[in-house]
Amino acid sequence: MSRSQMTELEKHSFYSFLGLYILSSFLFISLVGYWYYEAQKSAYINETYYKLEHLADVKSGEIIMAHMSGSTLKDVYVPPNITLALIDTHNRVVEGELVDPSIKMKTGYFELNDYNILISDAPREHLNIKYVVVQSKMLSKQLAVLKKSVFNVLVIVFIFIIMVAWLLSRLFMKPVRERVEQVERFLNDITHELNTPISSLTMATDQALKQGECTEKTLRNVSISTKQLYDIYRSLTYLNFKKKEDAGEVLQLDEVLQKSVEYYRPLADIKRIVFKTEIEEMSCILPESQLTLLLGNLIGNAIKYSSTRSKIYVTLKDRVLSIRDEGIGIEAEKQKEIFEKFKRGTEYSGGFGVGLNIVKSICDEHDIEIELNSTLGEGTEFMLYL
Repeated sequence: MSRSQMTELEKHSFYSFLGLYILSSFLFISLVGYWYYEAQKSAYINETYYKLEHLADVKSGEIIMAHMSGSTLKDVYVPPNITLALIDTHNRVVEGELVDPSIKMKTGYFELNDYNILISDAPREHLNIKYVVVQSKMLSKQLAVLKKSVFNVLVIVFIFIIMVAWLLSRLFMKPVRERVEQVERFLNDITHELNTPISSLTMATDQALKQGECTEKTLRNVSISTKQLYDIYRSLTYLNFKKKEDAGEVLQLDEVLQKSVEYYRPLADIKRIVFKTEIEEMSCILPESQLTLLLGNLIGNAIKYSSTRSKIYVTLKDRVLSIRDEGIGIEAEKQKEIFEKFKRGTEYSGGFGVGLNIVKSICDEHDIEIELNSTLGEGTEFMLYL
């Protein structure tokens, strides 16, 4: 049903729901971001205080030990972004320096000019030292990075909320009452799909921030999560913005296929899945964006529904493209509806039921015959006759 065919009541119900969904989602995500920031901020504040207090106690212990034993005062390890100063009984700096010479010497913990400062009288005037002053700018830097990270994650989530809202506008072309149940399930599925890569990105960035460097493993996790998000984005974009008049172009199918295999290889490596390829040279006429999306969905599904340490066979021969896995397979009764939108052959590994519908849509548009062969517990093969 087109937008012009909607009744005024349906339009009113649809736009009211859509506006409420976007607004409530934005408010919810904003609150989650705020709560997360406050929780992390509190953790950083406590961590900084105990770190400064510990360092002051260690230094004070060395002072007392040196005085009691008559030995030379030993240096203690001071982490980066932290400075120490020793103040004698006349309030003079005898070691180190103060970030602000006007600091009044009084036991306590406070902030000054983006510094967190702890003044401890634990030395008890041993070696004529009255105070240990520990100063750190670490907290302000941590909070600045935290704000940026939370903001970036919220922007990503907000973008996908808008995309989901647009997808809803495409789904709600029929009467609202008939579509509510289907749309609610779709929202739950896509939210679950987005949760995994976003959580992985958040953990990767947090780990990099804590370590102070971005390791190869962290970069690999970020790359894989980004690819997962991009795959979801490409599928949603095709469903919402696809144009029937997209012009085809002459492409080397073998080259595009090989690139798609390499693109998904890191995802396969996570499950110890090995690609076995036999690819002949072949050209075709298709929009490149549709071809990469078609191949991506077939290869991505093969990885998703394959068991660990299995193989995926990719063959391009005699104008027939075959992608076969050794995964869980599809039940015979579900194979008839597997290409329908929002239909899934299994609840295994999640998904939101549009990948194979996109594949079928592209094949139908370009007169490509597609054949499905699947045995439960043994694997699935998709064959495209070009």
